[in-house]
Amino acid sequence: MLSRLTRPQAVAVCALPVVALIATALFAPLPFSVAQPGMTANVLGKNQGTAVITISGAPTRATSGQLRMTTIEATGPDARVSLGDVVDSWFRTDRAVMPRDAVYPSGDSVKEIEQHNTEQMRQSQDAAAQAALKYLDLSAKDVKVTLRLADVGGPSAGLLFSLGVIDKLHGDGVGGDLTGGRTIAGTGTITADGTVGAVGGVALKTQAARRDGATVFLVPKDECADAKAELPNGLRLVAVTTLKGAVNSLVALQKGTGPVPGC
Repeated sequence: MLSRLTRPQAVAVCALPVVALIATALFAPLPFSVAQPGMTANVLGKNQGTAVITISGAPTRATSGQLRMTTIEATGPDARVSLGDVVDSWFRTDRAVMPRDAVYPSGDSVKEIEQHNTEQMRQSQDAAAQAALKYLDLSAKDVKVTLRLADVGGPSAGLLFSLGVIDKLHGDGVGGDLTGGRTIAGTGTITADGTVGAVGGVALKTQAARRDGATVFLVPKDECADAKAELPNGLRLVAVTTLKGAVNSLVALQKGTGPVPGC
């Protein structure tokens, strides 16, 4: 025997599946990572008590100013990110929602991802040292460069590593510093021939840079649009495509001469 539901009862019954779907959507894990501005480190100084750059086989110089590599912090590869997290982050300038596969290699375990990021950092450091020595016309057989940066993975510090090596060995070439005493920050991969490559999370890295005192930010030219998206006040963008171009821009900034490519 069937009884007829009143209109309010029918609405309530029909609403139950909708509410369940909404609740599921709000709390079900999604294939995204939420990122925010991360730590920065002065490659000309120490990180966790250890010099970032150590050079033997050639005289080094005392430097002033800072060259700060920048990072983002993202939720872990096994973290649960819900629709609520995504919506909250969407309306914040200091958060970004990124596909998890764009942040972490797909299908790998947490341990494998950590190993992958560590290997990327090692390769980046090798390429950075090679690029800097090639720029200075020095032989890796005579000059040994050691780069150490704890708890950071990936290749995006390559450009800043190379600039740090050049500043410690050569400065601006006439006794001055590449930084001109400023706090310079930036990001970008580097190849052994000095080509600067794009990275991710640039809009968040500019915020980290300004937070930690930078007034100039070196950005791969192809990512200028991203860098301008949430650019903090007081931070000047300098577009770079090569290590040589980055050095020339820093020297021009220091001396106040010559054009400096912006975004």
